Amino acid sequence: MKLDVIKLDGGKAGSVDLDEALFGLEPRADILHRVVRWQRNNAQQGTHKVKTRSEVSYSTKKIYRQKGTGGARHGARSAPIFRGGGVYKGPKVRSHGHELTKKFRKLGLRHALSAKAKAGQLVIIDEAASEGKTAALAKQISSLGWKRALVIDGTAVNENFAQAARNIEGLDILPTMGANVYDILKRDTLVITKAGIEALEARLK
Repeated sequence: MKLDVIKLDGGKAGSVDLDEALFGLEPRADILHRVVRWQRNNAQQGTHKVKTRSEVSYSTKKIYRQKGTGGARHGARSAPIFRGGGVYKGPKVRSHGHELTKKFRKLGLRHALSAKAKAGQLVIIDEAASEGKTAALAKQISSLGWKRALVIDGTAVNENFAQAARNIEGLDILPTMGANVYDILKRDTLVITKAGIEALEARLK
């Protein structure tokens, strides 16, 4: 698969051959769903917690006599049936993460890249370099028509470009090792540098 390479100013910078194994697959929603679910579950903190009846602050004295009241028999105000009592089988602090093999995670990333390429939302740029001025970069991004874009650079991100992009709404930049299925699918446009293409091919082969 051949795709044109552009510069940030909109000029042409040749073309690049994309690996069909990375960008030419038929995207499968089930694979993408599993990888995104794995990502979001691992990101969930799992710090939610409620008090059980043994943890609420109440006296353990029997609240009224067993017989003769005409009501139900109760022994403690901390029972879940009462307001302010303990919660029965409520959430506890735990991890929501689950395992997913490295091979499947790589497959998911290949399908995400292929999905963007098939939808025509993949852009290849020569390099992500800037003078470090947000206004100048914002003008270039606007002229290119990128509204919600993710830029994937090589093994390291250009510091000036990252600094200029920091305050531009809807623009994010990641190194190759930070590329992931969720962030790729969340953006309307996927922008990859030539160095990023080489690093992705080395990572996913």
